[in-house]
Amino acid sequence: MALFSLRGRFFRCRSDITRVTTATQQNCSSVASGKHCVNGVNLYYEQTGRGKHAVLLLPGALGCTKTDFGPQLKSLNKERYTVVGWDPRGYGRSRPPDRDFPTDFYERDAKDAVDLMKALGFVKFSLLGWSDGGITAMIAAAKNPDVISKMVVWGANAFVSQQDLELYTAVRDVSKWSAKMRKPMEEVYGAEGFAKTWEAWGDGIAQFAKRPEGSICLELLPLIRCPTLVIHGEKDPMVPSFHPQHLLKHIQGSRLT
Repeated sequence: MALFSLRGRFFRCRSDITRVTTATQQNCSSVASGKHCVNGVNLYYEQTGRGKHAVLLLPGALGCTKTDFGPQLKSLNKERYTVVGWDPRGYGRSRPPDRDFPTDFYERDAKDAVDLMKALGFVKFSLLGWSDGGITAMIAAAKNPDVISKMVVWGANAFVSQQDLELYTAVRDVSKWSAKMRKPMEEVYGAEGFAKTWEAWGDGIAQFAKRPEGSICLELLPLIRCPTLVIHGEKDPMVPSFHPQHLLKHIQGSRLT
């Protein structure tokens, strides 16, 4: 085991794999879970299925396998797909380190995601990303065209507008959220940890508004070559409809539903 130092804190970087068996009403499926040392961080993942088509699930802001992708890990066709869920660094079970939001945090997540899949032995794979995970997926696809087979994104945006900033400000104080909305995240981070990390995310996403055109990854969209499906909910309260329209226009051959 290698020893790494991040922000003055030492921890052992390990690759631990455990295997558990879960049962559904229709069939039994094996779920492998563990941690892999990737770019100096122990990244937690869950893997199920034995299909030839590998798929990585990328969670939203502060999200993780537990909070965001239980239904997909349970229900996607295990014969057709090999499904991997992961917790980005600083989220869920991929702690330590604590999550931070430097100017390149989406690029960092994209590199971590691709490198994790390579460490797990996947040469090519597809991406399913929502919210921040959708942004991470788009960056990963643009920078790794020979690795990414297909991509589905929803609730994602390539830039931050003034309208977006107003929406982020409106939800910054989690004490104003309903208990039902707070519960999944508080179970993972604790009430204080969730509030602190969410505020840090708000500051992190807001910094993109200072860039030309508010760009998160505008310049990368034309580099995406894989078949891409963009999904948008008509009642999505956090992602204005101009965002999926922009993705449709600038990702070659993409479709919007």
